Amino acid sequence: MTPEIYLDTNATTPVLPAALRAAEQVLGAGFGNPSSSHSTGLVAKRLMDAVRQQAADLIGAGDGRVLFVSGATEGIQTAVLSALCDVRARQARGDKTGRWLVYGATEHKAVAESLAHWNLVLGLGLELCALPVDAQGHHDLAWLADKAADTAVLCTMAANNETGVVSDLAGIERVLVAQASPALWLADCVQALGKLPLALSATRIDYAPFSGHKLYAPKGIGLLYVREGSPFTPLMVGGGQEGGARAGTENMAGIAALGAVLAALHDGHTFTPMARLQDFRAQLAQSLCEAFEGVVFNASFEHALPTTLNFSVPGVSSKVLLDLFDAAGVRVSAGSACSAQRAEPSYVLEAMGLPEWRTTSAVRLSFGPLADAAFIERACAAIAVCGQALKDSQAQAAHAAVSSKDNGSSTPEDEAAPVALSAQALQGIDLAWDSLASFMAAHPGVQLVDVRESFEHLASAALEGADALAVNVPLAQLPQFVPAWLAQPEQPVVFFCRSGNRSLDAALRLRARGHTQVRHLGGGLAGRGA
Repeated sequence: MTPEIYLDTNATTPVLPAALRAAEQVLGAGFGNPSSSHSTGLVAKRLMDAVRQQAADLIGAGDGRVLFVSGATEGIQTAVLSALCDVRARQARGDKTGRWLVYGATEHKAVAESLAHWNLVLGLGLELCALPVDAQGHHDLAWLADKAADTAVLCTMAANNETGVVSDLAGIERVLVAQASPALWLADCVQALGKLPLALSATRIDYAPFSGHKLYAPKGIGLLYVREGSPFTPLMVGGGQEGGARAGTENMAGIAALGAVLAALHDGHTFTPMARLQDFRAQLAQSLCEAFEGVVFNASFEHALPTTLNFSVPGVSSKVLLDLFDAAGVRVSAGSACSAQRAEPSYVLEAMGLPEWRTTSAVRLSFGPLADAAFIERACAAIAVCGQALKDSQAQAAHAAVSSKDNGSSTPEDEAAPVALSAQALQGIDLAWDSLASFMAAHPGVQLVDVRESFEHLASAALEGADALAVNVPLAQLPQFVPAWLAQPEQPVVFFCRSGNRSLDAALRLRARGHTQVRHLGGGLAGRGA
């Protein structure tokens, strides 16, 4: 099995070993409820208070509040609700509030959708407006200056999750002050924690959400900073926890784990220094340039986090690149994980005005501050394998196209189309990953067929060798091989792919044509890690 090279830390991170140990301790011996008045509860409360103070010190909260929440989405919702409830109260008093709800055009969708939702629920009738960015992803401060005096709420990121572009928060603040803007300001600091210096109480920022799982804490824990004196309305009420600001028994395991991460940030020894991370980015960028002809980086490194690279390859779609990298054990993404199920161009890159070929072929590669030199070297080697596999598959495709044209061959429509079978016919078609070895031992003549694209097969086989045992027949070429398999109806055939979708399609087609000994690997190669 190909060792995983995880380069998608902007989506989520593994849990820091010290954070895992801290969570386990709380789940075991330190299980107390911090709201309880007995000694077991007091121990939990001391831990919670200590982590809160760690967080406050790290982000420079000053006299502002630091609340424990489930993550950035809850923090954003709470901040937006708080701001809009204040706007409604001021409207009722006849005070000036502004009519615009302004959000950065490259913000996470959670921000714009929260603004739209609570604006509708509260019946405010304010207008949502996207703050434009330039081709480098920087906010248009002149545009903001024109709108600032009539803006009720402003939402901007500290650093973008897709491109890594760092916002000019100081410049935004100067605009708000110069225009005497009444806007309440939310700054999404999810990607900033541990990567950018923060002194929030020294700024005009009213709300700042953070998410633990973006920096080696588990999912389900986050923070919300609320500046002293900024309006606040609880999103959840009922239990009195967090001083009445957020009801619900605190996630003590998550808080303890987050505390371990914050302690690691404080000690200055656990995480790789920023200057070294910049060197790592340069190595990865060089590897990409050598592997893929014409690669373009979609954000300037000068004003971006050193842990994020967003790139496009001419003539190669995001899907092809993602499948290629995944086959080689390299985990990357095409943008926000929350939008990964929608095969659409990157709205972030579209907002930057980049051409369509770049928005539809963009890939995000991100690594965390735990990365070391050995990991980066492995990643660069895998990138080289991906580039060579793509070149080899393109050469194979060109040769096959010439041969097909010379032979006058074509794909019959009835053999190319997926089929539907009865439940009885489908019985036994799935083969579990952990049953594959015993199935092959019981059927020495079994034919393993990899129905992934040739570049996926080449990338995985080059790294691990195991897939070289299988013949590679991309799904589109399946009809050419059907007659040979039908000529040996007793020989078992097992199809596989990454997720099990393409292999099921192939198995259905062959079984519909009378081959009863066909199977497919249910769950695909991804099931190996289940």
